[in-house]
Amino acid sequence: MMRIYQGVDIVELSKFREIASRNEPFMADIFTEQERAYCQSMKDPYLHFAGRFAAKESYLKALGTGLSGAGIDHVFQEIEVIPTASGRPEIKVSGWAEKMAKKRKIRQASVSISHASHYAVATVILVGNG
Repeated sequence: MMRIYQGVDIVELSKFREIASRNEPFMADIFTEQERAYCQSMKDPYLHFAGRFAAKESYLKALGTGLSGAGIDHVFQEIEVIPTASGRPEIKVSGWAEKMAKKRKIRQASVSISHASHYAVATVILVGNG
């Protein structure tokens, strides 16, 4: 039996910019080096950071854990949103996030990120074996 899990998250850009600019370690705690390099190469880095943040939150919601549970300490570093050659985002997991995905028998993840003038939104769909 196949199981489908979905998570969605929306980020208000002005609030995200304010938090990120006030708290310098925030970006390094949340985003991997590859994610930071990608976002900083864009015209409006915060727009892309916010989209990736929403994708990470969406992934946790799809897993059914949210931001709670043992092992969650560095989970944002363990959920990496990377662009494919075409620019489409993909999710790569490691550590605790990978362990939880294996526990739920996740075999496929799909992520979609969208941006508007004031918001970034992401949805994640996970497909697992029953």
